[in-house]
Amino acid sequence: MNIIEHNQNGVVYLGADGFEAAGGVAHGFSTRLGGVSEGIYASLNLGMTRGDDPDKVAENYRRFCAAIGADVRRVVCASQVHGDTVRPVTSADLGIGLDQPEPWQADGLVTDIPGVVLTVFTADCLPILLYDPVRRVVGAVHAGWRGTALGIVTCAVERMVDCYGCDRLDILAAIGPGISKCCFETHEDVPNAMTEAMGASALSAIEVLPTGKFRVDLKALNAKRLEAAGLDPEHIAVSSDCTACLPEKYWSHRYTQGQRGSQAAMIALL
Repeated sequence: MNIIEHNQNGVVYLGADGFEAAGGVAHGFSTRLGGVSEGIYASLNLGMTRGDDPDKVAENYRRFCAAIGADVRRVVCASQVHGDTVRPVTSADLGIGLDQPEPWQADGLVTDIPGVVLTVFTADCLPILLYDPVRRVVGAVHAGWRGTALGIVTCAVERMVDCYGCDRLDILAAIGPGISKCCFETHEDVPNAMTEAMGASALSAIEVLPTGKFRVDLKALNAKRLEAAGLDPEHIAVSSDCTACLPEKYWSHRYTQGQRGSQAAMIALL
């Protein structure tokens, strides 16, 4: 499975070819290209709490949802806290406007309700989308280094299995654009958290630098998590795009030192 780039009416976004081949789902990872925001938010900012003009953000949502074929009126998101809570979304969760605060904290969302647009936000952390085309269940996960250490993506797979009866071998996963190993330089707290959580299997994704710092490959660690959770390695697609390397294309918290908009990753059953 591969990640491929699309341009729909000037809105540039990424998708997973395996999701598209399976059909029955709308999905996409946004870039910062194709919106109406200005200044430091130019142009496709989908972060509602970053300080951008709310009307421009709303128009950006309309454009992105139109590009990927999702209903902007059925977007569901959560207050992301770098934890491992995965929330099953029900029809009762619909109708919360984009301009209203999210009523609950979670870093993962799963549902089997058609039309519900699960949404997570990132600007270096990893967006991960999950799709079971057999049982017809979708998931969206926000995985920073803390979420990776906690195993948020594993929790999402377990929720799909436990709540909806998914077979792990049917689940497709797409790891979207985020900070890559080339730019994710850290102190020892991050690699220590990974080895404590994942043991020796984490070591191949950690590089020790001559300075005594470390480089950590969050994409590889989450792919390992997915494989350990029982997914077929052939069903896991990983974007090679590094948000910190490509500041003209993506929002990067590191590159902008926090003065930025946000990407969104969305998925909805059709």
